[in-house]
Amino acid sequence: MHDHEHEDEDPCGPPGDVPEGAAVLPLIPKELGIHPLLLAALHAVVFLDGSSEDVMNDSAANEALNYMATYLQRLEGADLKRIREDIICLADFAKQEKWPQEETLFLSTFLDDFGVKLGNANERN
Repeated sequence: MHDHEHEDEDPCGPPGDVPEGAAVLPLIPKELGIHPLLLAALHAVVFLDGSSEDVMNDSAANEALNYMATYLQRLEGADLKRIREDIICLADFAKQEKWPQEETLFLSTFLDDFGVKLGNANERN
């Protein structure tokens, strides 16, 4: 049975001590309407790509990132259009919130960096 009383609690439990060198994005507000799976992917990419070798094995992280890029490149039509719009919205939010330049650059180049072609976004709605 679902316990509605604790819906806002972290399903992974209370945050522990995050090791030095772990890369994370700030929490993205639900009110922005960004697709939750995109947010999950962005947080995973930042962690895998940005964390130090003390936190993350580079070879394992690169393999995971390569698979993520492969899956993201499968986006097309309405899904690709939605992701593109969400990325633009999120990049604008990051600028308004004065996130560090490397984080806003990451967002604005995310789809290009992962080889996601934007030309098909309007062709197959």
